[in-house]
Amino acid sequence: MIVIATLEDAIVLTNIAIESKAYWGYTNEQIESWREDLTVTSIMFEESNIFKYVIDHEIAGFYILERANIRISILQFLFISPNHIKKGIGNQLLQHVIEYCKRGSSAILNVLSDPNAESFYAKYGFEVIALRESSISGRFLPVMELLFPENQ
Repeated sequence: MIVIATLEDAIVLTNIAIESKAYWGYTNEQIESWREDLTVTSIMFEESNIFKYVIDHEIAGFYILERANIRISILQFLFISPNHIKKGIGNQLLQHVIEYCKRGSSAILNVLSDPNAESFYAKYGFEVIALRESSISGRFLPVMELLFPENQ
């Protein structure tokens, strides 16, 4: 079930983000260098929409969606607990994001994707519009977007 997350969920959401990132084979040093970027803060709750996926009272995944302006929404986080990866939760969360954006009249949904997630977003029609160098020299992150023509 997808429901609105609360500030009381912040620590659990942060742990899911860190554990999910580590699942993809990054070193402990890399994960630690990203800890601040992966931390869910109270400001995020004030400035963004945060939804969690709950199974039997356990948070299995979540996303953070920011409205950049009247036309553009930005998917800041979409993470699944490693215990629940490959069970369709990411698909359900992304579908929720897409419907939320359509209902909210967003014309564009952007995401700075991890390279491991590029094919996941591409399945939903996201296209790479740029590459941004990450904090790891020589590693580039795809900047992807999905257009909603009905809201143009």
